[in-house]
Amino acid sequence: MLGEKRILAGWLIDGSGAPAVENVLITIKDGVFKEIRKTALDGMNPSAFVDLSGCTVVPGLMDAHVHLFMSGTVDQNRRKEQLSEGFEKIQKTISRHLRALIAHGVLAVRDGGDQNGYTQHYKKYCMEEKYAAISVHVAGKAWHKPGRYGSFVGRTPKGGLAEGILRESGGIDHVKIIQSGLNSLKYFGKESLPQFPLQALRDAAKAASSLGLKTMAHANGRLPVQIALEAGCSSIEHGFFMGEENLALMADSRVFWVPTACTMKAYGKYAGESGKERQMALKNLEHQLGQMAVAKAFGVPMALGTDSGSLGVCHGSALIDELGLFLYAGFSIEEAIRCASFNTATLMGLDGKGLIQKGMQADFVVAKGRPSELPESLRDVFKIHVGDRFL
Repeated sequence: MLGEKRILAGWLIDGSGAPAVENVLITIKDGVFKEIRKTALDGMNPSAFVDLSGCTVVPGLMDAHVHLFMSGTVDQNRRKEQLSEGFEKIQKTISRHLRALIAHGVLAVRDGGDQNGYTQHYKKYCMEEKYAAISVHVAGKAWHKPGRYGSFVGRTPKGGLAEGILRESGGIDHVKIIQSGLNSLKYFGKESLPQFPLQALRDAAKAASSLGLKTMAHANGRLPVQIALEAGCSSIEHGFFMGEENLALMADSRVFWVPTACTMKAYGKYAGESGKERQMALKNLEHQLGQMAVAKAFGVPMALGTDSGSLGVCHGSALIDELGLFLYAGFSIEEAIRCASFNTATLMGLDGKGLIQKGMQADFVVAKGRPSELPESLRDVFKIHVGDRFL
């Protein structure tokens, strides 16, 4: 038995989307939450609990879309170098990114793949005990159509896509499929053609499901997203310019959306030498924030992902930027935290995580100050608790 501890939180955001609660006594036993209740401060023995009365407690945070093999550097030469580095160097890069993620209270990530499957190899053979606090789910190598966007994160199927998935999915946690190109930074809303037709993608989703795996579909634009939804993919990654009809379909079918809005914020700051590209990125961002507001109104299930490793999108700190964009799109801080905790845990299949409720694993992050100071207060996390201990 691991024993019992009590913690006094000044404010608690439990991950359900419910409003923050002030002065909460949290009791933990054997690594799970035993009791959570409001309390009066008067008459309490200070030696009987850990005093976090000046702090806000939130669930362990999660990033639903990362690329651990890449850093968010804006040095284009360095970005190219990273694509050709061997595993020994990439191993150090991944370890550095895991440290940054944990430091920002991120305790689970969903990786979108790399061309050599290095992140999968790292998880299987090189994960050190000091990173045990973070759950890493990997796609291995993503799938893309020959001659189309996606080679730096994956491979092309030899034969049918479904056959490739059935043949080459050992040791992965989900299947990543590239179904469109990138957003244009020259022409607003320009849509790339779908990479895979409906039947091929439907067969691929069924093949993944038969292996117990969900499918994460990189898809921007109306038609690529529509095909991914009709095919039965589990989540839409990015989803720029997909339109209200697709958002309504996502709400009805309960397909998760991971909007990664902070990528366009970063492009607006760092993209190219032309000011026009940066202006277009910010215009793309504005449109995406509008879609997020519509998704909220429609009830689309949303998980927070950053696409960290992209230009200017750094592991750990990018989650704070994305939380801020959720707020800008009209989400409350409690709703945004839900997208970065319970919703992502649901998408990743992390049972017992993502909520601060009785019976759930006692993972939480402590930020100094009131809920109104979030998400910026997460840039200097005060404490992190996993299971039965503070890290």
